[in-house]
Amino acid sequence: MECTVSWLGAEGPSGMSFVAETGSGHVLSMDGAPDGGGRNLAPRPMETVLAGTGGCTAYDVVLILKRGRHDVRGCKVVLKAERATSDPKVFTAIHFHFVVSGSALKPEIVERAIALSHEKYCSATAMLAKTSAISTSFEIVEA
Repeated sequence: MECTVSWLGAEGPSGMSFVAETGSGHVLSMDGAPDGGGRNLAPRPMETVLAGTGGCTAYDVVLILKRGRHDVRGCKVVLKAERATSDPKVFTAIHFHFVVSGSALKPEIVERAIALSHEKYCSATAMLAKTSAISTSFEIVEA
């Protein structure tokens, strides 16, 4: 896996805007807050870390449920994170609230899929768990 991140300031008055080109050929923009020289034109780099973690675990949960032949139709994860007050401002706590929709989904099955993601499959959560207290909750919406 590879990624190239380029500062756009080298090509004009872009403040603290960056563009990432991923190995799979996609582009992701990032920017800083105005108080740090950014122009608030895109997510902050740490927001993209949090978003990527949510995507990683949601992907796992959906895949686990689908492989178990459960009728999953939607999955949303709301992440709330706390960061250290001094540099490096790592995540110190992250709560993942899953909203999973489908037909006849059993709570114990959804709970197990979430646990498998966090304990075995989600690389992003595994890395962030080194500095963060990870907690989860979920709700099931009948579709």
